[in-house]
Amino acid sequence: MATGYADPRRREHILAATLDHIAAEGVAGVSHRKIAARAGVPLGSMTYHFTGIDDLLREAFTRFADHIVEVFDEYLGGAADTEQARQAVIDLVHTISDGPQRDLVLTQELYTLAARRPEYRELTRTWMARSRDLLERHFDPDTARQLDALIEGLTLHRALDTAPHDRALTTEAVRRITAA
Repeated sequence: MATGYADPRRREHILAATLDHIAAEGVAGVSHRKIAARAGVPLGSMTYHFTGIDDLLREAFTRFADHIVEVFDEYLGGAADTEQARQAVIDLVHTISDGPQRDLVLTQELYTLAARRPEYRELTRTWMARSRDLLERHFDPDTARQLDALIEGLTLHRALDTAPHDRALTTEAVRRITAA
């Protein structure tokens, strides 16, 4: 999509194009030229809005992490009691794993980057802390940490398995972790 010079949303177009590009080609394929072309903006816009590729990647992945935290909040925010929170966690696992492949790819790209680079590790730690804070509205901190890891693991397993497990397994896993 071509945008005019005075487009006040140019920065957002660039960030969205960056996430789209990463989902399609991976972090290794990111360049100013490729992102500018995907965003439909002049190449000079890249250095005007971002100090470099790392700045662009950090902001794009921060935007993505914010999106996932919003999904967590959408499910967990309405839970009035522990049983509703358990059901929200189950629904969350299945919604994310059955959701857009793009989100799965972006998550794994960020994890891979974080495994190699401390500044991205901090971004993922912040994301995990925010997710756990939402879980801690309903569960003690240790249970919230275990549930957060369970959500990540079951989501990945369901998304990548040729015969993903059903809700019964997710339900049993959540109940085991949350049994008091």
